[in-house]
Amino acid sequence: MVRATFRFYEELNDFLPAERRRQAFDCVCARAATTKHMIEALGVPHTEVELLLVNGESVGFERLLVDGDRVAVYPKFERLDISPLLKVREKPLRMLRFIADAHLGGLARLLRMAGFDSLYDNHFDDLEIAATAAREGRIVLTRDRELLKRRLVSHGCYVHARKPAEQLRELFERLDLARSVRPFSLCLHCNLALRLVDLEEARERLPSRIGCRYSRFLQCDGCHRLYWQGSHWRNMCALLAPLLASATLETRPP
Repeated sequence: MVRATFRFYEELNDFLPAERRRQAFDCVCARAATTKHMIEALGVPHTEVELLLVNGESVGFERLLVDGDRVAVYPKFERLDISPLLKVREKPLRMLRFIADAHLGGLARLLRMAGFDSLYDNHFDDLEIAATAAREGRIVLTRDRELLKRRLVSHGCYVHARKPAEQLRELFERLDLARSVRPFSLCLHCNLALRLVDLEEARERLPSRIGCRYSRFLQCDGCHRLYWQGSHWRNMCALLAPLLASATLETRPP
């Protein structure tokens, strides 16, 4: 029989039952169990883990557990570069292309607003999401733990918040997104890049009350929608402002 001691840190505790949170606990392991197998058996998706220490040494997911091992499991580090220590995957979880499951359409739209390539289709099934993420190097966003446990998924985030604006704030904090924002560069509907369109061309397609009020228009060449700095744009700016301000404050010299 193999027994190992586990300790999960920070938000990884949210996946554990109350009696196992924020403390070390012993666990009987299956025969020939790897760290990945046991972490997921305890309820934590492997995509939420960035650093594994077994007996103080950084290891990968394939490490076989032996009797007496002490396993420390850490989530993503937003402010600390731990690349030299990484053994669980080839690269840190910093690839800023996403694919969202069927329940996160609102979040996908807000991520596009901030300039992040975010695939979403409410007809995607779990296998298609996992395969697309693996093929295109995308981070899977979901509230389904089982989706994150799929073998094809190497990069993913379990989204804790329930409302889109709160979900966006959660991702900004967890993945340090503020430094990579490119607001209003992608179509909110198609996820394609927007381009500046000729003023007269835009005005011919819009009611005069809109066309005459604005002097700059962007267009999506996929769905041909036009964008301008109206009330919708101002509302989105208001949503992004506090997220960008917090990053500015954190990087400002004392």
